[in-house]
Amino acid sequence: MPPVALLEGLPEEAARKAREWERHVVEVETGVPPDAPKGARPRPEYDPLHHTLAERVQAKAAETGVGPSTVARMRGRYQRQGLWGLVDQRRSRQSTPFGQADPRLVAAIAAAIEQETELSTGTRKRMRLRIEETLAAEYGTGTVVMPSAATFYRLVAVLAEGRHTFGAATTRRSLANRPDGPFTATWALRPGERVQIDTTPLDVMAVLDDGVLGRPELTIAVDVATRTYAPQYYGPAGPRPWTQPCCWPGCWCRSRCVRAGRRAWS
Repeated sequence: MPPVALLEGLPEEAARKAREWERHVVEVETGVPPDAPKGARPRPEYDPLHHTLAERVQAKAAETGVGPSTVARMRGRYQRQGLWGLVDQRRSRQSTPFGQADPRLVAAIAAAIEQETELSTGTRKRMRLRIEETLAAEYGTGTVVMPSAATFYRLVAVLAEGRHTFGAATTRRSLANRPDGPFTATWALRPGERVQIDTTPLDVMAVLDDGVLGRPELTIAVDVATRTYAPQYYGPAGPRPWTQPCCWPGCWCRSRCVRAGRRAWS
């Protein structure tokens, strides 16, 4: 991202000061500020024909109320980084989910979470003890300072999100073995070319055909090309009343799929 675009993410006051310093630095360098009209003459104290660079720096320091070393430092930043170099760096620090945590600690937590996949479900306290031992063995005792328990647990929560690290081991391993998603998007141009199907339990209780109370399920199919709903099925949990997706009662693309000799759902 170019420096000018980065200014858009800064507080208005910080961006204004950076642009103001740009005017000062350019005037010291060339004699006129960057927004001066074409053909404008330098102010007497900044005229390169009559004053050396050191004299112009001294004049700018007197004008802005800072020391000559500050003006020289801002000139150096502008030469190296352009407008972005004039930004107060305290305002430009990008926040991260890990805050000010030591990167070595973050890496150790991530590795420990990965190792938990094949282990029996443990506790955060056990993980903390293991990480302390790992860091001491790798970097020396006390080299990497451990945060408070509350801060450590917050880091673990961020890094373990969606991993089921401290839940059921079967779920954790199932998530770890889940294949990655496709690298490219899939497209459907014709109705029935690609239909997505999903089933979800409903948060209600119903009296089933055999008189037993149970939670019903709702199954819906969506045609990808037209973004329309195909048939919906509402019934008890368990095996569906069809054996092949093409045999779904009322499927509007059933005959088309049978003629094409392929399945309707993907």
